[in-house]
Amino acid sequence: MVRAAILPAVGAPLEIREIVLPDPGPGQVRVRLAAAGVCHSDLSLTNGTMRVPVPAVLGHEGAGTVLAVGEGVTHVAPGDGVVLNWAPSCGQCHHCSIGEVWLCAQALTGVGAVYAHDAQGTELHPGLNVAAFAEETVVAANCVLPAPAGIPLAEAALLGCAVLTGYGAVHHSAQVRPGESVAVFGVGGVGLAALQAARIAQAGPVVAVDVSPAKEELARAAGATEFVLASDDTTAKQIRALTGGQGADVAVECAGRAASIRAAWDSTRRGGRTTVVGIGGKDQQVAFHALEIFHFARTLTGCVYGNSDPARDLPVIAEHVRAGRLDLGSLVTDRITLDGIPAAFDAMLAGKGGRSLVVF
Repeated sequence: MVRAAILPAVGAPLEIREIVLPDPGPGQVRVRLAAAGVCHSDLSLTNGTMRVPVPAVLGHEGAGTVLAVGEGVTHVAPGDGVVLNWAPSCGQCHHCSIGEVWLCAQALTGVGAVYAHDAQGTELHPGLNVAAFAEETVVAANCVLPAPAGIPLAEAALLGCAVLTGYGAVHHSAQVRPGESVAVFGVGGVGLAALQAARIAQAGPVVAVDVSPAKEELARAAGATEFVLASDDTTAKQIRALTGGQGADVAVECAGRAASIRAAWDSTRRGGRTTVVGIGGKDQQVAFHALEIFHFARTLTGCVYGNSDPARDLPVIAEHVRAGRLDLGSLVTDRITLDGIPAAFDAMLAGKGGRSLVVF
């Protein structure tokens, strides 16, 4: 029996209670969690913006220690530290065959499985494959990657989503070059990672945009050289003023709101690139007219999981961490227990703080 955060139904509050985990079967791994990050995607599952079978144990950004492995698992062993990979690639579908592993057609097939039961025998699904909001979990072997050496496991949890997404948005999707100007919309966990990634890419100026003035200190510590308080009417004008009147070369939108996506587009120069990382609902409609698309020649790109290949990118990011170029600890503004997740969701909705980290 282990404690876990269960979503009993869409729109219902999380319930913290005990669940029964099976021993790992063939091709499975049992992991004791060290920590799990509270991501906006978890909130999107609770309100139905993203849908998975329920009841489910949420949490997809985590790291921990292998307790046991099932038959056929050879790349990790009991005692190994691992980072959870919530979107494993199958290596066989069309997208995997052309190197777009972040778009793998089979990545989320595991969410429909029954992976555990509660004390009353109710079947439970693993939220986004890995069910990290629990003291322990059982996952498919391709959902675990060896944890990078020299990085505390609790902080390594952030590598599983926020850092891969923010770093990848800058380096893979937008392909920021030295000297380019970058605007990052939304200073949460992913936005803070994107700001650090922009600094690593030697971008400048780097403008952080958020609805909360309290985020300025966090943003500047992460690498922002400028801070703009979000306004639907003036944000683009302020960013153009900070970039020589041209607009940013790159805008990275991390909020998933129609207004901020539109503002990010408006903030980029002619020929600039806008990368949308945030996950918005179907009601968030963004409008463009045909003439502006022609005239501005901007690129608007969606970005899934930072367009990252975790097996390839984790060692690269880990080296940035070990060299002091990327500070994982600075992404975390609150260290909480499982019982603190609902309050972390409330803080996220209110636009407060960076990453909340559940520490076990």
